[in-house]
Amino acid sequence: MGRSRSRSRSSSRHRHARTKKKRRNTSRSQSRERSNRHGSSRYRSRSRDRDRERERKRRKRSVSSSSSSSDDDLILRAKRREEEEKKAEIEKQRILRQKELEEKLIEEEVARRVEELVAKRVEEELERRKDEIEAEVLRRVEEAKQIMEKQMLIELEKQREAEVEAQKLKEEEERQKRLELEKIMEENNRKMEEAQKKLAEEQLKLVEEQRKMLEAKQQFEEEDKRRVKREQDIVLNKKNNRPKLSFSFK
Repeated sequence: MGRSRSRSRSSSRHRHARTKKKRRNTSRSQSRERSNRHGSSRYRSRSRDRDRERERKRRKRSVSSSSSSSDDDLILRAKRREEEEKKAEIEKQRILRQKELEEKLIEEEVARRVEELVAKRVEEELERRKDEIEAEVLRRVEEAKQIMEKQMLIELEKQREAEVEAQKLKEEEERQKRLELEKIMEENNRKMEEAQKKLAEEQLKLVEEQRKMLEAKQQFEEEDKRRVKREQDIVLNKKNNRPKLSFSFK
């Protein structure tokens, strides 16, 4: 009997708690909708903090008041609490995604408007300063033209100096080549003269040797002739000195 009354009181308390929870959920939903309409992320953050604080207090009261409940009631409350936490987490994630989406849309809209505003301001400024800008552009173009002409003159002068220097180097190289060629020709002429002189000396020496050989030959021939003549004279003298033979007939 006492257990039945306890369960009845517990059920009544649960219904009352669910009613209060539903009211709180409705109030939070309305608060979130108002927050979304006004686009105030700070208000939503404070509202979520208050909701979480009330939820923690409610859970504490629920735990303290249900200390005398049965195990089934505890399990049921735990399941409901788990479901509520899941729903709260899902709602939290939804709110975060919605907040991120809103912030992204706001950023894109702000960027678009800023871009349009900047483009408009630039166009207006360009239109307002059109003559001034054209004059400045012409001035800079003329200045750049003068700088380019000056640079071109400098480059041409450098090129001319380089060509003159190159011509000088070429002439100097040609002069050196001529000097070297002249030296080579002089050396060749000297060597040729020496060779001709040596050849003439050798020819003269050869002629002298030939003359001497001819003289020696002539002398040898004369000596040979004299020797032959002497021999002939000796033979003749012997003939003349041979005693005469006398033949007598008896």
